[in-house]
Amino acid sequence: MAEQDREFFITPAHAKGMPFCDAVLVNGTLYTSGAIGWDAEAKSVPANFADEARQVLKNLGVVLHHCGYDYPDVVKVLAFLSDMSLFDEWNNVYREFFSEPFPARSTVAVAGLALKARLEVELIAVKRK
Repeated sequence: MAEQDREFFITPAHAKGMPFCDAVLVNGTLYTSGAIGWDAEAKSVPANFADEARQVLKNLGVVLHHCGYDYPDVVKVLAFLSDMSLFDEWNNVYREFFSEPFPARSTVAVAGLALKARLEVELIAVKRK
């Protein structure tokens, strides 16, 4: 694949000093890096899980918008939960950002996440016609 077929984005949501970009655009498909609920103003991950989940999706919204995309352009969501007992709460917050037809989605349990986050999310987006 030629380098010109790929565009790499560092956005206002970028975790300073981290060795990855926030998103890569390849032939019209946007792939985001995983995002956690880091609140830059508070300099922490919210203590309340629902607030953390909202912050994750807000952070990804910054990435989407910076790259010219929006939530309805998302076709796939991959969520990593540190505790599957949070699954129902995750679904409730998820519905605040996504509506039918919902994107394809996977949710998996993991042993741990950066900065003691309980949720990390990656997105794949394709522009709607």
